[in-house]
Amino acid sequence: MTAQQDHTSAARKPSPGPVGRLAEYRTFLTSAVRNPREVGAATPTSAAVAATVAQVVPTTGTPVVLELGPGTGSLSGGIHERLPAGARHIGIELVDEMVEHLRAHAPWMELVHGDAGDLVPLLAERGVDRVDAVISSIPWSLLPDDEQDRVLGEVTKVLAPHGAFTALTYLPAEHNPGGKRFRTRLATTFDEVLTHTTWRNFPPILHYICRRPLH
Repeated sequence: MTAQQDHTSAARKPSPGPVGRLAEYRTFLTSAVRNPREVGAATPTSAAVAATVAQVVPTTGTPVVLELGPGTGSLSGGIHERLPAGARHIGIELVDEMVEHLRAHAPWMELVHGDAGDLVPLLAERGVDRVDAVISSIPWSLLPDDEQDRVLGEVTKVLAPHGAFTALTYLPAEHNPGGKRFRTRLATTFDEVLTHTTWRNFPPILHYICRRPLH
């Protein structure tokens, strides 16, 4: 089955049922305990967050959408449902348990087991040098300065001029030192940085929507 055929058939599938949702929470909680720095959360994000994130996903043409740290795929379904036929949805995930979960529950995703800091070579291996949207669930506020710089630098190299970069963080994390550094870094990296808060999540989620890299 080709990637396009797989996408088309998967788009008709209903959202995960109770068994799939239970597996998602089990995987997420296990990984959060074992890898608190990489996961940075205790529960997957809500459907309301997924709906907001999906708004930056193009619905026409043959876009390439990149998801950094898809985790258990709590955002991936909303992204996938919005994509037109022929689009590519690439996910880069570092945590072993999450990779196994995604391979079982999101087989339509082009999943890469790797580090977002190696974004350019990972995409080049798949024939991609430009993406139309980047959606990140990486726990930015937990990353040291050099890692924030490294990953953002890779994002700006692959983001198309018309593209959007969306990053998520828990609202309270915006006020910790790592969160403040990340917000400052976004302001010096992109020409436009908009914010939106999804309150229908616990804790509430802050979205950064960024366009037009300055470098």
